[in-house]
Amino acid sequence: MNINYASTSQIGARESNQDETGALLGTHSACFVVCDGVAGTEGGETAAQLARDTLLAEFSEDRRVTPDETGRWVHLAEEAILNAQKSQPNFKRMSTTLAALFIDRVSQLAWWAHAGDSRIYHFRRGFIHAVTRDHSLAQQMRDAGYENTGINSNLLYNALGAEGTQPVSTSELVPLEDGDAFLVCTDGFWCSLTPEEMEQALRMVNSPQEWLALMQKAINRSEKKDNLSAVAVWVGSPQDATLFQSMADSARFLPPRD
Repeated sequence: MNINYASTSQIGARESNQDETGALLGTHSACFVVCDGVAGTEGGETAAQLARDTLLAEFSEDRRVTPDETGRWVHLAEEAILNAQKSQPNFKRMSTTLAALFIDRVSQLAWWAHAGDSRIYHFRRGFIHAVTRDHSLAQQMRDAGYENTGINSNLLYNALGAEGTQPVSTSELVPLEDGDAFLVCTDGFWCSLTPEEMEQALRMVNSPQEWLALMQKAINRSEKKDNLSAVAVWVGSPQDATLFQSMADSARFLPPRD
């Protein structure tokens, strides 16, 4: 099964970019990851880089991998951050979000792991099939049925390296279908787009590069404050499994009329 991907990472309105993206596409397996250094503490960029580099280093051999192995690698990524905290006192509270997608190309299975509010979206036949649940106060309140308007969406209760960190959330194994698409992204990316806009953009393009570029155009029309990073992954031919919908639905992605 053919796999194509594209990635983007932009600074937004911040003074520095604390996001990290990474991808390894092998013959037997693949890994796609984004990390977002948690704001408000020194060393977020370092934590994000450590998590990304540690995870991809373990994935370097081109062979089949299992969820048990990738779970251990995520644990090693957090250990690398904790060890760096001890050796660098100025960074003793540094932490990072994580969203990592893993694919076994031989058995055509996918699974993912995440911590914090970086997300993984799974699209099937042009529509969102699954999405991770944020480890945030805003998500907890929404799940409990409370109004969360005005709640700081950046208040996280889980991140790699954070004090009192909870276990990373992991998915079940997902059998892949030709035409599946994934979006692995930080909150700076997804918070500027509605799920419907992500779906609509997917129906209008012919490659993961075009998909990211079209969504980026929509984001550029909004007020960008945070770093924004994403990896788009296409399995097979999503463009053959989607149909262009109405012009009204696509209005945000088209240039304004004179």
